[in-house]
Amino acid sequence: MANLFLKQAKQYSDARPGYPQQLFDFLASKTPCHDAVWDVGTGSGQAVTPLASIYKRVIGTDTSKKQLEFAPDLPNVRYELTSSKITMSELKEKIGTESSLDLVTAAQALHWFDHDTFYNQVKWILKKPNGVIAAWCYTIPEIDEQFDPVFRKFYSESKPYWDSLRGLVDDKYTSIQFPFDPVDGCDHTGPFEFQTKKLMNLGEFLTYIRSWSAYQTAKEKGVELLNDGVIESFTNAWKGDDNGLKSVTYPVYLRIGKTGGSA
Repeated sequence: MANLFLKQAKQYSDARPGYPQQLFDFLASKTPCHDAVWDVGTGSGQAVTPLASIYKRVIGTDTSKKQLEFAPDLPNVRYELTSSKITMSELKEKIGTESSLDLVTAAQALHWFDHDTFYNQVKWILKKPNGVIAAWCYTIPEIDEQFDPVFRKFYSESKPYWDSLRGLVDDKYTSIQFPFDPVDGCDHTGPFEFQTKKLMNLGEFLTYIRSWSAYQTAKEKGVELLNDGVIESFTNAWKGDDNGLKSVTYPVYLRIGKTGGSA
């Protein structure tokens, strides 16, 4: 996963959306204790700041040193560079001991993981029986009826350059393996839908596209996804306010569960 975003770490940090406070309030309401959380695949820390405002300790891990360089420096946050397949010894050394964490989060990252290995580690490190795992993704952005058809056509044409695991995101995490019990007050593990919004001008939106793993893959194959024709069609469809700004909505889909009696 690290190599997919290595060359565009700054674009990723600058252009990717944050996540809505309502999501973090929901997580807080489902975790009985707010002592420690592990944010897996933290990237440049899009989820870290709100987590750090709720939980006493946050451990953010990623396989990309370059991504971590752009993560926020906060007093109760510790970052760790890990191997792409974390071993149990690495888990104990860098993250925590058995039954020591209240929450494990994965923001826009779960689809990249080896699920069987990851879930076994989650069940080992979370407190029993109410330790919580929360994983969410956001699908393609929505802007308005003029721009959206143009963008959806472009996204469809970019499909050959996406990793096949991206399909789990397009499917809103409905088909992703998730062997956990519903949290208290819920009768299923999701997906639960939220929205995050970001004011962007066209240049910023293009930077978001350049942060895609698919964009870098296409570039390495000699294909410029944002060619002159695409830029022209985007420009014609982008009608912002006086500053060229538009409200960009990212639908967010959350899977959440607890360990229950799992060992």
